[in-house]
Amino acid sequence: MEDRIQVTIENGVADVRLVRTDKMNALDDRMFQALVDTGERLKTEKGVRAIVLSGDGRAFCAGLDMGNFAKMASGERRGGAGLLTPKRTAGGSNHAQHAVMVWREQAVPVIAAIHGVAFGGGFQLALGADIRFVTPDVRMAVLEIKWGLVPDMAGLVLMKRLVRDDVARELTYTGRIFNGEEAHRMGLATRVCADPRADALALAADIASKNPDAIRAGKRLLDLAPDADQHAILLAESREQGALIGSPNQVEAVKAAMENRPGVYAD
Repeated sequence: MEDRIQVTIENGVADVRLVRTDKMNALDDRMFQALVDTGERLKTEKGVRAIVLSGDGRAFCAGLDMGNFAKMASGERRGGAGLLTPKRTAGGSNHAQHAVMVWREQAVPVIAAIHGVAFGGGFQLALGADIRFVTPDVRMAVLEIKWGLVPDMAGLVLMKRLVRDDVARELTYTGRIFNGEEAHRMGLATRVCADPRADALALAADIASKNPDAIRAGKRLLDLAPDADQHAILLAESREQGALIGSPNQVEAVKAAMENRPGVYAD
């Protein structure tokens, strides 16, 4: 799938790049499969401590390939074949949804670097990351209503954690395009920067330099927190901390801090 996604792993950082540049990294069947395959591979890749997800060329991802809409307009594609397939992941995703959720399911932090456009499925793909860095002039939209559709790649699952309900509704009902500055104000972007990929790689390198056990534990807690009750969260905090205290990597973190040097951690 190297004609769709390329991956470089260095110093604990997986640099994942969508490379279908002639189509602004639009989502065709091969791109969906490449996203799933790459995400599943990185779940088990030893030594990966952070992931940066970006798009080559003019855009992060322009959304669903126009060929799919042409098929819908001609009547060739009807009824959403495969959308209600009983073959779903443990988290409840169909294949297209898993192309997004596989990034949220990573054990390590994922940082999306977004430029150009992130429309429809491309916008939902960006939501799958833990953190989103955007350019000021990026163009983003929940664009499905333009084509008479609803967001169906986990966008609603992920948006509800980031923005108010009325904001999610307005974006879904209108499909209006907004820039990076507004995305940041709404809570859909973490940071606005001139070079999102450079900043994302720098942050990933910083994360990769920390105790990987604590980073993974922190991500588990943050994934749990929005939907769990207070008692479950407090208990999970205690369990995670209990497992960390005195472990080899935690001991190394303390020594490194006391000796004012970088930590040397085992994966």
